[in-house]
Amino acid sequence: MGNFAKEITDTNFETDVLGADHPVLVDFWAEWCGPCRMIGPSVEAVAEEYSGKAGVYKMNVDENQNVPNRYGIRGIPTLILFKGGQEQERIVGAVSKDSLTKVIEKYV
Repeated sequence: MGNFAKEITDTNFETDVLGADHPVLVDFWAEWCGPCRMIGPSVEAVAEEYSGKAGVYKMNVDENQNVPNRYGIRGIPTLILFKGGQEQERIVGAVSKDSLTKVIEKYV
């Protein structure tokens, strides 16, 4: 994992994501997932670009199962943008950095 996208767990999800006062993008992923590894650099680049304006987190679905179950994560990678404690947008599958940027731009 890079320096900008932070790891999130079932334990700190409520506080760090739902309680955030800025938009938060959460990447639900797993180590064994090829498409997850493909978009990893894009997620990290977006995290760096929006540092201070939006949070970007990665949640390993193998290590954390409560939150992914709560949000009905069935396929990975799935990225959900939260604002004000509510899901705003959901992206399923490997997408470009530009696609991620367009989603975040709507909420910052």
